[in-house]
Amino acid sequence: MATKTTSTRDQILELLKKNRQMTVSMIAKALSITEMAVRRHLNTLERDNIVETTLLRQAMGRPTNVYQLSTDGQEMFPRDYSAFSIDILRHIQEQEGLERVKELFNYRRRALKLRYEKRMVLKDFPSKIRELEKIQNELGYMAEVTEEEDGSYLFKEFNCPVAAVAREFPMLCEAEIGLFKDLLNTDSIQCHRCMATGQEIHCYYKIKQTDIN
Repeated sequence: MATKTTSTRDQILELLKKNRQMTVSMIAKALSITEMAVRRHLNTLERDNIVETTLLRQAMGRPTNVYQLSTDGQEMFPRDYSAFSIDILRHIQEQEGLERVKELFNYRRRALKLRYEKRMVLKDFPSKIRELEKIQNELGYMAEVTEEEDGSYLFKEFNCPVAAVAREFPMLCEAEIGLFKDLLNTDSIQCHRCMATGQEIHCYYKIKQTDIN
């Protein structure tokens, strides 16, 4: 989560991160603001699926609502996954060689194929392209696809969650293209731009229908 501002919203999120669960009165006391102000922020955060509430039953008195960060809320705080992954892959490369790293990426490719190939069953090629767009969006790639006049497709990705890893290990991009070929059942996929090079802000793929069976 960004730490450039100290808004009330950010302060509430930091309190929930540190204390796990808090009531409205506990938050209001910690921030020296009214409970009404706290509720206003919590209602917005709950609407945006950043916090969630549960009803806490007490030995005496009425049940009270307690608030905690949701999974999405937890992900707003910094997590250096890419550096961690790169460190592990570097260690594997040093100990077992680059081929072992490539094997791991291919294992990931096979695992993702098994996970998603059932979503391609009985679909024609245009429908498969649209389904791949949905899959990549679910994975955070901000994908868009457009059909070209020659019948090919321009598959664009405006975000790459694994760009830092791919810059260090370009064979990850090769495995990604291989996954596309597996799911679309085509051998005609060309990468025209790639964020992993550090020189582009998008990934563009040119995809044509061919039968590789």
